[in-house]
Amino acid sequence: MKINFQHKIAILVVLFGFQITFAQKKDENIGTEVVNVVKAYTPTISDAFKVKESPVLNDEDNSKKEAIQYSIFSFPVASTFMPAKGKSASVENAAKEKLFSNYATFAAGTYGTINAELFATKTLKNGDYVGAMFRHLSSQGGVKDVVLDNNFSNTYLDATYGSKSNKISWNGDLGYQRQAYNWYGLEPLFYENLVPSDKDIFLGKINPKQVYQNIYLGGKIALSESAFKEATLKFSHFSDSYASAENRLVIKPAAQFEINDIKMKTNFVFDYLSGSFDKDYYNSTSLKYESTILGIQPTFNYFKKELSINFGLGIYYNSLAQTEVSDAKSKLFIYPNITGSFNVVGDLMIAYAGLEGELKQNSYQDFAQENFFMSPTSAVAPTDQKYDLYVGLKGKLSNTIGYNVRGSFKNDDNKALYKNNAYDPLNTNASGYAFGNSFGVIYDKVKTLSFFGELKADFTKNFSVGVNGTLNSYGIQDEQEAWNLPAIQLSSFVDYTFNSKWYANAKLFFVGQRKDQLAINATNIQPWNTIPLQEKNELVSLNSYFDLNAQVGYKHNERLTFFFKGNNLANQNYQRWVNYPVQGIQVMLGANYKFDF
Repeated sequence: MKINFQHKIAILVVLFGFQITFAQKKDENIGTEVVNVVKAYTPTISDAFKVKESPVLNDEDNSKKEAIQYSIFSFPVASTFMPAKGKSASVENAAKEKLFSNYATFAAGTYGTINAELFATKTLKNGDYVGAMFRHLSSQGGVKDVVLDNNFSNTYLDATYGSKSNKISWNGDLGYQRQAYNWYGLEPLFYENLVPSDKDIFLGKINPKQVYQNIYLGGKIALSESAFKEATLKFSHFSDSYASAENRLVIKPAAQFEINDIKMKTNFVFDYLSGSFDKDYYNSTSLKYESTILGIQPTFNYFKKELSINFGLGIYYNSLAQTEVSDAKSKLFIYPNITGSFNVVGDLMIAYAGLEGELKQNSYQDFAQENFFMSPTSAVAPTDQKYDLYVGLKGKLSNTIGYNVRGSFKNDDNKALYKNNAYDPLNTNASGYAFGNSFGVIYDKVKTLSFFGELKADFTKNFSVGVNGTLNSYGIQDEQEAWNLPAIQLSSFVDYTFNSKWYANAKLFFVGQRKDQLAINATNIQPWNTIPLQEKNELVSLNSYFDLNAQVGYKHNERLTFFFKGNNLANQNYQRWVNYPVQGIQVMLGANYKFDF
C-alpha cells in the first residue's frame, strides 16, 4: 500500500512538535541549532484525491441477483390422527336442597306451651293455585307471683285462591283469627294486706279473660302491561268479648307510566273505619267512632348515573263522623314525599335522605295487637305525622360486612300512647279490666329524635351475625312522659350451620327503661275490706330488660327436622307493661316435616 505524501508531512510535524515539547520540559534552555533548507515544499493538486460517495466495487459477490419464483406442490396425505373431545374441569357442587310446597310443625314445652303449624298449597291448571294455613300457639300460664289467670292462646286460619300468568296475576284471601288473653296485671297493693277471706272475695269478683276475633276478606290484582299496575283490597271485622265491634275497608290502587324518561307513580288510598264500644271505662256511656281517609300520592322518579331522587307529595282528606278525641277534626292534609340516594363509592357507600309525611288510620285492632291488655274503652282517631326527616349512610365495609346508620327527626300530632288505667273503688264498671290492670290510649303531640345503627356480616355461607340499635329522645306537649316508649332498643342475632345435619341460631333483645303511671282514686270505701287504700298518683319506671332466645336443629333427612327452642334463657323476670311480668325460662321440643302432594 502506498503512503501519501501529505501523510508523511503530517507525521513529521507531529513528531517534531512532540520533540520540542519534550525538550522544553527537559531543559528550559533550548539553545541554538543551524538548519539548512535544501528546497521549499510546493504542494500540487495532484497529490490529493476525493473519496467518492458511492464507490464502485469490483466484487464478484455484488453482481445482480436473479429473481427466484417459489411454488408449492401439494398433494393429500392420509392421516389416522383422531383428536380427543375436550372435557370441562370437574367442580364440586353442593347438593341442591329439594324444595317442598308444604310443611307441618308441632312442638310442646314448659308452661304447657303448644305450637302447631300447617301450610299446604296445590298448583292447578292454567297457573291457578289454592292454599291453606293453620297456626296455633298457646300456653297455660304459670307466671310467678301472679294471682289471676294468665294463660293465652292464638289461633289463625287462612285460605287463598289465585292465578298467575305473564300479563295478570290475582289472588283472594279469607281468614279467621281468635286470640284469648287475661288482664292478670293486678297491683299487689289491692290484695297483699287482705285477710284470706277478703282476698278470695276480691279476686273472685274479677273475670280477667278477653277474647279477640277477626274475620277478614281480601284480594290483590297486578297487571304487567298496563298503566294500572296493581290494587289491593281488604275488609276486616274485629270484635271482642265485651260487645266491641269494628269494621274496616281499605282499597289501595296504584298506577305507573313514563313521561320523557321520567317515571311517574301514583298511589290512591281509600280507608274507611267505623266501630263502637259498649261502654266507657266508668260505665257511663257507650263510645262510637267513624273515620274515612281519601288520599292520593303522586311521585316522580328521576335517575341519573349515581343519583336517584323521588319527588312527590301526599294529599289526604279525613272525614271524622264521630270521635272522642277533641283535637281530631275533618280537614285536608298535605305532606311532603321526597326521597333520594347517591352512590358515593359504588355500593360501598350510599348516602340517602328523605322528607316524608302521612295520615295514619289508627284502629282498635291495631292497638290490641300491640298491647294485648287494652281496655275496650279507648278513643280512636288518626295520627297526623306531619313529617319524618331523615338522613343516612349505608353500604359495605368489606365483601362480607354491611352497615347502615341513620338519624331522623319525626313530628307526630295525635300520636297514640299507652297508659295504665286508674283504679277507682267507686267505679260501677265491675269488668275484669277495671282494677287498674288495663291500658287506655292517650293522644299527644310528640317529637322524636332518633339515631339508628346496624351491622350485618356474612362471614361464610354457614355463619352470619348482626346487631342493630336505636336511641330515642322524646319531646311531648301535654303529658308528663312519653308513656311506655323506650329510650333505647338493641337487638342482635347469630346464625351458624355446623354441617349438613346441625344448625343453631340465637337472638338477643334489649329494651331500655320506660315510664308509666299508677293511679288509685281511693275514697276509704272498699266493699271487700275495711282497710282503706291510700290515694296514689305515682310515676312508675319500668326497668330495662333483655331477652335471650336460641334454637338448635337437627336435619334427619331432607324432609324431617327436629329442633329444640329456648326463650328468656337468662330467666329475666321483667315487665313489658306495668304489673305484667313474663314467664321465666321456656323450653320447647318439636319437629318439622316437609312434603308434596
